[in-house]
Amino acid sequence: MTSAGNPQEEATAPAAPDPATAVLYICADRGTLMPSLAAQRAQEEGQTFAQRRGLTLTEVVTDEFGEPDPCHRQGWQRVRALAKAGTVAAVLARWPASIAPQSAHELRYRETAWLQEHCVRVRYTWAPLASTGGEIR
Repeated sequence: MTSAGNPQEEATAPAAPDPATAVLYICADRGTLMPSLAAQRAQEEGQTFAQRRGLTLTEVVTDEFGEPDPCHRQGWQRVRALAKAGTVAAVLARWPASIAPQSAHELRYRETAWLQEHCVRVRYTWAPLASTGGEIR
């Protein structure tokens, strides 16, 4: 015998996001001569990547570079909230180190796995990674 679920739980469950929705996440090192150049390039690449693939950017979220654990960054917390709410299907980032530096790669794997559990893909927009589809493997 099957039972109907709790109507309150069903009413509050988020709908599946439109597969074309994405959030652009930017966390770039600030250079000394041109401190905003890396973030500017990441935003331009992200917007171009989204446009060429028919994705709609619902938001651009930025963080300052330096904190290795993404969960300690306000911007990444926003990315997680969007994923949890079911409002985006993809997170666009310039490269893997935007999420967590290579020295803390296990944090990046933790976060990408968490996003995948919420049906959110991570796609990288930097040209060498984007040429393979931009998705993590």
